[in-house]
Amino acid sequence: MDKIVKLSGLLREKGIPASVRSTQTATEAYKILKKDSKENENVLRDALAAIYLKDKRQFPTFKETFDSIFSPEESDTAKETEEKITDSSKKRSNSKMFLKVYNYSFKVLEPEKGKPEKSDVDGIDYMPPLDENLQNPFDESELLQRDITQLNSFEPELLDLCQKLGRKIANRRARRLNESRNMRPDIRRTMRKNLKYGGTLIDLVRSKPKIKKSEHIFLNDISGSCDWISSWFFCMVYTAQTSFHRAKTFDFDNKTIETTSALEEPKLLDAFVKVRDLRQKSSMIHGTSNMYTAFKSFQSQVNINNKSYVLILSDCRDWAGPKSGKKPLSAEVLEEIARRAKRVVVLNPEPRNKWNVVDSCVSYYEDAGADFFEVRNLVQLADLVTKL
Repeated sequence: MDKIVKLSGLLREKGIPASVRSTQTATEAYKILKKDSKENENVLRDALAAIYLKDKRQFPTFKETFDSIFSPEESDTAKETEEKITDSSKKRSNSKMFLKVYNYSFKVLEPEKGKPEKSDVDGIDYMPPLDENLQNPFDESELLQRDITQLNSFEPELLDLCQKLGRKIANRRARRLNESRNMRPDIRRTMRKNLKYGGTLIDLVRSKPKIKKSEHIFLNDISGSCDWISSWFFCMVYTAQTSFHRAKTFDFDNKTIETTSALEEPKLLDAFVKVRDLRQKSSMIHGTSNMYTAFKSFQSQVNINNKSYVLILSDCRDWAGPKSGKKPLSAEVLEEIARRAKRVVVLNPEPRNKWNVVDSCVSYYEDAGADFFEVRNLVQLADLVTKL
């Protein structure tokens, strides 16, 4: 028991999460697999690794910690052998120096070895990518709180994180839906029904749950400034799509394409690849924003009604859109969309102090009827989607 508690403490110090439940499970496993041979020790190590570890790249750190607690003799013998090797090498070097000084009757001098010239390649400190990942395991909390505009490269860890956030969104929305379906007492109908009993409460009448047939439409900006942000956002929507009624996804830069077909893929990675492929086939790679033509194209593809929730992920910088004076014409198109839809929500990944600066159209879109929210990291993005 003491060894397991000590192991949990050391693992926490080295950045490996070890909860109370994991410690209890490890204690039960230790009672069953108490080591009495080398084979049982390996089985115990693998069993505890299966309990504690959630990432296989943390196994070297776990193995070192496990050996320091359960096999201290081996680590001590390893240190002793290293010390013996260093002592023997010192003695050998001392004997050579002695022969070099006292070489009267015989000369036992080692031939001078020519020093090889150091090439430019030798100066390169090359480290394989696998070693880098082993030495620097990713920090999940750091990725969740990192500025969302800096998540501009493909990382498998981000796919996993977006999948976890998508599951949280789906679970929270499902819980909220179940609570709304619980039939609450209808006070007015209960009082009217119990008048025949002289006002005594005998029969309780419950209200019928409202059937919601809302439609969620996700419109993602994939111009150069929001390309990767929209990709991670799509991963969340893919995982949480079961909690949205009739969800549809669209991508836009200077035109709009529908990517709803990617939601039907069986795996997240396949859906991610299909979205990138659809963008490439439509020549929408690092395009320039023209929100007027994009919103016009969006209007022609979607039948927006009073049950439609339109969620736009964009920094609202209409670089190439036409303007009437200083007002962008895209604001008029968005006003028409907001008038027909139930609600239009814009998630802006830029800091709030950069809104309405240079070509930012935030104030014009707010006047058009859109609700704006600032999203600076993945956690904020997931929380706002959950509240829809």
